[in-house]
This record gives sequence, C-alpha cells and structure tokens, in this order.
Amino acid sequence: MFTGIVEELGEVAAIEDLGDAARFRLRGPVVTEGAKHGDSIAVNGVCLTVVDTADGEFTADVMAETLHRSSLGALTTGSRVNLERPMALGGRLGGHLVQGHVDGTGTIVERTPGEHWELVKVALPVRLARYVVEKGSITVDGVSLTVVEAADDYFTISLIPTTLALTTLGIKQPGDPVNLEVDVLAKYVERLLGRGDKDTEDLAEIKEMDR
Repeated sequence: MFTGIVEELGEVAAIEDLGDAARFRLRGPVVTEGAKHGDSIAVNGVCLTVVDTADGEFTADVMAETLHRSSLGALTTGSRVNLERPMALGGRLGGHLVQGHVDGTGTIVERTPGEHWELVKVALPVRLARYVVEKGSITVDGVSLTVVEAADDYFTISLIPTTLALTTLGIKQPGDPVNLEVDVLAKYVERLLGRGDKDTEDLAEIKEMDR
C-alpha cells in the first residue's frame, strides 16, 4: 500500500524488450536504499516488484498487461519517473490509500500557470469519471492529489511548487499520458451497493417462490 507521496524523481536507465514483457532498470538511490529482491516500489503509480538492486538502481519486470493498461509502455531510456516505497505499518498516511493498481490512463489537456501554483486539466476515460468527485482524492502518475473540478470527461488539479519541482507533473506537457488510480473506497462502495440491490432482488424472488 502506498500513500501517493513521491519520494524521489528517478530515471529510466535501460529497457530490455522481453517479447511479451519488458525489464526496466530504474535509477533511484533513495528508494533502493535497503531494498531487496521481492520488495515493491511504485513507478509512476504502478506497483512493481524489485528483481535486484545495484549502485542506486533496481530492475523490475513489467508484463504486457501493465504495459498496455498504463503509460509505462510509453517510457524510454532517460524518461523521468515518480518513485515511492510502500508505507511502513504505523507510518503517516500523508496522501491517501493508494494500491499501485492503475485503473487507466488520462491525458494532460492544458496547463494554466498561476503566481504560486498551476492548474492542470486532465482528460480521463468516461468509465472512470463516476469515481472522481470535487475535493475528492485521485492519484496521477503516483501523486496523491485533490480534485478541483470534476466533469464527465475531465478533471482539474492544482499543483503547488513542491509538486511541480519534485515530480513528473512539473514537466508533463499537453498530450502526454498519465496513469490514473481512482479512490479504491469509491469502487468498493459501488460494488457493495450493487450487491445490495442484487441481494434484495434475490430475496424478493425467493419469497415469491415460497408463496
């Protein structure tokens, strides 16, 4: 489990094409400190498993499903990436609960600079719009952010100088893809409410059969 508080702006050192997968070598001396085989590190919001580490770098295998459903497939050698280690049990939850399971990709539409912040508009798949609400939480490229405006096919976020300086969101331009993870609590609530309706229908049907 992650919090969406990026620890380090890393870099893709190399990508090896494995046919139906890819092996990424990523540079991140902060997140690799103490990391070992089997540990998890979020890369642009995608939870990846560490294969090995050496000299401030780590490697991770990325399967075809992840390459297709996230923006990791668009990365090249030299691309900057947001890196975060999992939250330690008992640690502070600085952002919100983030699983590292990307729901889809969005696209930067426009950026509106302000004196001390920047407003960014992001287009998103319509199927994800129902989980995004004004003042709610959303993860963009692994960064926990608060939604300013929520519409049917886009949302906006405000980025403070720290976020602009220390994450990929400071360098993303209109047309660039971003990974999106909606609030998992919203998905569970939707599922439970849907199941509740089904349970009511099943109970009514059973009562009808008993008559």
